[in-house]
Amino acid sequence: MIANVLTIAGTDPSGGAGIQADLKAFSAHGAYGMSVMTALVAQTTTGVSRIHEIPDDFVTAQLTTLLDDVRVDAVKIGMLANAEVIRAVVRVLDEYAPPCVVLDPVMVSKSGHRLLAAEAVEAMREELLPRVDLITPNLPEAADLLGTTELTGTHGMPEQAERLAGLGAERILLKGGHLNGDSSVDVFHEEGAVEFFAGERVATSNDHGTGCTLSASIAALRPQRANWAEAVREAKDYLGGALRAADRLTVGRGHGPVHHFHRWW
Repeated sequence: MIANVLTIAGTDPSGGAGIQADLKAFSAHGAYGMSVMTALVAQTTTGVSRIHEIPDDFVTAQLTTLLDDVRVDAVKIGMLANAEVIRAVVRVLDEYAPPCVVLDPVMVSKSGHRLLAAEAVEAMREELLPRVDLITPNLPEAADLLGTTELTGTHGMPEQAERLAGLGAERILLKGGHLNGDSSVDVFHEEGAVEFFAGERVATSNDHGTGCTLSASIAALRPQRANWAEAVREAKDYLGGALRAADRLTVGRGHGPVHHFHRWW
């Protein structure tokens, strides 16, 4: 059976991040993609210029209309913009209980524009984290959620993953892409156990949407794989290939997108 996978996120007109990237990643993994918009974002490869937040009642209407009709096998959550939208999503998760939920806690864009209101971080921490199956924060996002300083090395990553688990997150993939070195090390925490996933650090400036693409890939793969670790491992391998092929694309003057369809084009 082909998996039906839903993204709840903001848009990216350049196609490299947000809902557009999520739908490409779903398709790349053989899943049928669906989307609910939380914000219309005016952005390109050079940055964000404006955000139009969708009212929380209309986010709810999009979700309930869809979930009343379509079987959803997995959900990826990205940009949620504000506390009202977070609480709307929480209410729908409680009512419909989709089987696999991946949260990419999008807070700040690559260009430095804040995508989640500061006062909404508490709602994400207190209300949303305990209701998802996996969160995929990078190091700045983990520090924001924990109210601590950002790590500068891999040595503290297992401890931060454990602290995130203490907030109620069932599984954590703490991403080390912001660090330096020849390899990019992520820490996967599940049921008290820690596994390190090391990947090649690809030398490219075309890395727009990597977080969206990874979390969407995990969501698409989980219904098709035996466990979370297998889905994470395969999603990371796919993202590595998308980064290595990214320079084949010529999109924009800033941080261009990864190549979602590198295996076919």
